[in-house]
Amino acid sequence: MDGSLNARRPEISHRRILALALPMTLSHVTTPLLGLVDATVIGRLGEAHLLGAVALGAVIFDFVFWSFGSLRMATAGLTAQATGAGNRHEVDLTLARALLVAGITGLLLILLQWPIAAIAFSFAGASEAATGALSTYFFIRIWAAPFTLANYVILGSTLGRGRTDLGLLLQVAINAVNILLTAGLVLVLDLSIAGAAIGTAVSEVLGAGLGILVLRRLGSNPLAVTWTEVLNRSAILETLAMNRDIMIRNVALILAFSIFSALGARSGDVTLAANAVLYNMFLIGGYFLDGFATAAETLCGQSIGARDERGFRRAIQLSLGWSLGFGLAVSALFLIGGGLFIDFVSTNADVRAYAREYLVFAALTPFVGAAAFAFDGIYTGATWTKAMRDLMVIAFAFYGAILLAAESLGNTALWIALLIFLGTRSIGQAALYPKLARRTFDAFP
Repeated sequence: MDGSLNARRPEISHRRILALALPMTLSHVTTPLLGLVDATVIGRLGEAHLLGAVALGAVIFDFVFWSFGSLRMATAGLTAQATGAGNRHEVDLTLARALLVAGITGLLLILLQWPIAAIAFSFAGASEAATGALSTYFFIRIWAAPFTLANYVILGSTLGRGRTDLGLLLQVAINAVNILLTAGLVLVLDLSIAGAAIGTAVSEVLGAGLGILVLRRLGSNPLAVTWTEVLNRSAILETLAMNRDIMIRNVALILAFSIFSALGARSGDVTLAANAVLYNMFLIGGYFLDGFATAAETLCGQSIGARDERGFRRAIQLSLGWSLGFGLAVSALFLIGGGLFIDFVSTNADVRAYAREYLVFAALTPFVGAAAFAFDGIYTGATWTKAMRDLMVIAFAFYGAILLAAESLGNTALWIALLIFLGTRSIGQAALYPKLARRTFDAFP
C-alpha cells in the first residue's frame, strides 16, 4: 500500500483564503519576538555593550537562518501537492527528506561556526566589549542550528497541509518558552548574555520536539518511511534543487534590502534614520501580505496535487485579489496617517521632516509589492522555483542598474529603485505564470 488516498479538490473561497492567511499573519508578526525578547531582558541589566551584542546576534542569526528559509518554502510546496493528491506517504517522505537536509545543514553550520563568526564579527565592527559578549551569545546559540532549521521544515509541513492555525500555535509556543527561559536564566540565575543565548536555543529545541508531536497527531510519522525511499536519488535531487533555487532568491532579496540600507547610511545619519522609519511601513505591510502569500502557496499546491486546473486558477484569482486589495488599503492608510506614524517612531525634528519628503514612496510599497508577495506564494506552491529564482535575479539586475543610472538623485534614487524592484518582480511573474501553468497541467496524463 502506497499510502495514497483519493485526491480531493481543496475548497477555494474567500472564507478559505482568510482562514489560511490570518493565522499566518499573526505568526509572521511574532517572528521578530525571539530577538526582541533577548534584547528586552538584557536591556534591563543596564549594560549598553550587552544590549548591543544581543541586537547584533539577532541580526547575524536572522541572516544566517533566513538564508535557509528555503527549507520552509520547498517543504510547503511539495507537501501541498502531496496533500492535494491525497498521498499521505509522500507527505511523510517529503517531511523526512527535508528534516534530513535541515539536520545536515545545521551540523555544517556548527562545524563552520568559527569562520562564520569571524566574517560576521568583522562586518559588525563592534567595540571590544560588545564583540566579547557577542562571541558568548553566538557560540552558544549556534548549537541550536539543526533544530532551528527543523522548525522551518515542520512549519512548512503544517502549512502545506493547510493548517496555518498549527503554524501559529508552534510560533507562539516557541516564543512563550523563550520568554520564560530567558527571563529566568538572565534575571533570576544571573547568567547574563549566556542566559539569553541558552534560553533562545532551548526554546528552538523544545519547539522542534513539540512540532514533531503535532505532526504525529496529524498522522505523520517520518520515522516509518524507509531509508531507501528517503534517499531516492531523483527525489533528493529535486529537494536540493528547489532549496538551491529558493536560497538564491532569498539571498538576492536580502542583498537588495541590505544595499538599500547601506547606501542610505552613506548619505548621513538623518537619511539613515528617516529611511529606517519609513522602511518599517514596508515591513508592516509585508507581514500581512505574507499571510495571503501563504494562502496562495497552500491552495495552489493542493490544486496541482489534485489536478484541479480550474481550482488552481481560482486560487490565483482570489489570492491576487486579496493581496492587491489589502496592499491598496494599507498604502492609502500610510498616505493619510503616515505623518503620525513618523512622529510616533521618531522625536527628532530633522528626521521627521526628511521622512515626510519621502513618505509617498514608502506608502506605495505595500501596493506595488502586493502582487510580488502573492506570486511568490503561487510559484512556491506550484514548485516553479527555478522560474522564481531567475525572475528575482532579473529584478535584482534592474534594481542595480537603476541605482547606478540615477545615482545623482541621491535618496530619491533608492526609493525609486526599490519600487521598480518590487514592480519588476510582479510584472515578470504575472507574464510567465500562464505558460508555466499550461506546462504543469499538460504534463498530467
